[in-house]
Amino acid sequence: MKLNSSIPFIVFLIILSSCNSEKKSENIANNDSESTIYFNGDIITMEGSETSYTEVVIEQNGRIVFTGTKEEGLNLYPNAKSYDLQGKTMIPGLIEPHLHPSIAAIMLSNEIIAPYDWKLPDETKIGVQGQDEYRNRISESIKSKAKPDELYFIWGYHQLWHGELSRDLLNEIAGDQPVGIIHRSFHEIFLNDAGIEKLGIKESDFEGNPQVNWQKGHFYEGGWLALVPKMAPILLEPSGYLEGLKSMSKLMLLNGITTIAEPGFPSSDFDGELALLKQEMANNPPYDIYLIPSGTQLYILKGGNDRALAFIETLSSDSSNNTNNIHFLPKQVKIFSDGAIYSQLMQMKDGYTDGHHGEWMTPLDLFEEQVKLYWNNGYKIHAHANGDLGQQMVIDLVAKVYNQNPREDHRFTLHHMGYFDEPMVQQMADLKMEASVNPYYLWALADKYSEFGLGPERAENLVSIKLLTDHNIPVSFHSDFSMAPAEPLTLAWTAINRVTSQGSKFSQDQRISVFDAMKAVTIDAARTLNLENEIGSIKKGKVANFTILDQNPFNVDPMIIKDIKVKGIVFKGSYVENKN
Repeated sequence: MKLNSSIPFIVFLIILSSCNSEKKSENIANNDSESTIYFNGDIITMEGSETSYTEVVIEQNGRIVFTGTKEEGLNLYPNAKSYDLQGKTMIPGLIEPHLHPSIAAIMLSNEIIAPYDWKLPDETKIGVQGQDEYRNRISESIKSKAKPDELYFIWGYHQLWHGELSRDLLNEIAGDQPVGIIHRSFHEIFLNDAGIEKLGIKESDFEGNPQVNWQKGHFYEGGWLALVPKMAPILLEPSGYLEGLKSMSKLMLLNGITTIAEPGFPSSDFDGELALLKQEMANNPPYDIYLIPSGTQLYILKGGNDRALAFIETLSSDSSNNTNNIHFLPKQVKIFSDGAIYSQLMQMKDGYTDGHHGEWMTPLDLFEEQVKLYWNNGYKIHAHANGDLGQQMVIDLVAKVYNQNPREDHRFTLHHMGYFDEPMVQQMADLKMEASVNPYYLWALADKYSEFGLGPERAENLVSIKLLTDHNIPVSFHSDFSMAPAEPLTLAWTAINRVTSQGSKFSQDQRISVFDAMKAVTIDAARTLNLENEIGSIKKGKVANFTILDQNPFNVDPMIIKDIKVKGIVFKGSYVENKN
């Protein structure tokens, strides 16, 4: 009996010994000099429904392996290398879910003359306002920088700040120098006679296109989309384009961005743009690029929606298209509803105060065909939509296809969302739609649009984000670079404060909390890409992407959030200092 009664105790000792051995083995396995412990600062996880902190984070091989107390972390990883934050703040790596490398490459490698200053990695392009001042500036730029017989592009024109443009006026200013003035919206261009001749285009090439004014040399929305492939050989000239991409990479580090996505690839030339993007990313800048195919552009390039879909189906699994830092997102697509907000060509329910009308980027029957096709094939659809009529059209279509073929986790996402109202938001919530918005519209446009086109009530309520957060709609922020600077903290600042370029404090009831704003550039930005299980918060198992700030955005006056300096980033476990 004594022997038998001792058996359970012996078994207990064996089990305990085994557990201790396993724990010891685990410690030995985790005792890796490649791991790094981050400590001695505010580490904000962006996990949960309110601001949360962890004392330390440990990464190993580019993944987060521990969050918690320093004592427990060092017990598990006693030989981890130390990274002392020295009182700085660490947040999840900032995410840009809607940025266009193609636009960045073109904009940053050409002349910039816009209404407001543009801060670039190595200089600031000073803004200009007023018709005479603008014409003088572009004239001076053309004379001093344009190369004979090369098409000279200038980006940043806006008629409400710079007055009217036309082919004849550009002929007068530029003479025989080929010139293209790209609108602030990147949805329009004006060409002079020499520019038209340089491109080798003729009026009959655009016969039947209502968004081309040949006499004025003006190509907008659908006219712009038709012209871009013809300009591609010039726009994609490798040396200039690659210089633009290099500048873009500097901007990403400058502003703490560790992940970007382009909804709507390509802009003009699939193979050309991808090849040049691969060249830049072969330099291993500290960020990832995720690409979402453009159903609209591929419809044109491939000759129909079915062919576009068949091509898109191959992209995420084709190793020739994907690299270690360029990834096509599976089962996602971008399509286009109404015109650009910067052009005041978005479709508005109540029209415009001056009587002009908005434009559709995609004919409505074609747009509906695209929604049905991609919805029924299980895609997450990203829809460019700016005006309330443009968004309402999309929302109504989602309701239609949802009723015909219910999908519970479709995550159909409206992008930009310049102006909308509460009933529309309620419909979105009921349909489980999501939002990716550009808060910068309010800063850049509200004052001017209050006077021209929209009137005070609509202009002062641009991008009413609190309507979305109050209805528990997931919201991310994006720059749509270059529709806003690629500065996530500036986007957050605008949504938090709702202050304009002229210092106006509009629709203060639509201000959102710092927490909701920071979610929109971290975890909810990841959700927009269906990547919230990989990036966007500091949690065990996720990629070790962090942004290190010199101040805690939760502990400062909200008015200085945009001025918080990025000290550096951690990209997949490797620290990169921001030396600017």
